[in-house]
Amino acid sequence: MGNALRDQLLKAGLVNEKQVKKAEKEKHKETRQQGHGKTNQPDGDKQRSQQAKEQKMERDRQLNQQRQLEAEKKALYAQIRQLVEQNRIPKGDGDTPYNFIDQGKVKRLYVSDPVRERITTGRLAIVRLDKEYELVAPDIAEKIQARIADSVVVFNEPKQQQPSATPEEDPYAKFQVPDDLMW
Repeated sequence: MGNALRDQLLKAGLVNEKQVKKAEKEKHKETRQQGHGKTNQPDGDKQRSQQAKEQKMERDRQLNQQRQLEAEKKALYAQIRQLVEQNRIPKGDGDTPYNFIDQGKVKRLYVSDPVRERITTGRLAIVRLDKEYELVAPDIAEKIQARIADSVVVFNEPKQQQPSATPEEDPYAKFQVPDDLMW
């Protein structure tokens, strides 16, 4: 169609061959420049799409990392649950309360007298399993504490017995205490 118009204008004598060639060159230059402009514009689109892809990949990576941390946390809680359930020590049928602090609140656990004594001397530890408290041995409490320290509520360090004073150091060694003395 462009050729038909050119031919008509030439026949009518409104333009000459030189003007037609000049117009074609200009049109060709415009299309080339627009073509270059179009390649620049898609580069901007490509850049934006590339940035969007990178942002999406970063979000996905963060979500995967968060999911992985949650899965690891669940695995740790499962390990703790298994340790406690396998190594649970009975509380005894005692009416003696043992008071302790958990998360800023005073809690009470009813145990027998020998169990209470073992807790205070550090031969038993109290751990939290869900919303309940269980008794475990110190070595199990250390394993639990290595996984999640907040799970161990009461873990008294065993007191090392201090060696009693030797007879040379004891200032009261030369005094005898009578057997029949009543306090």
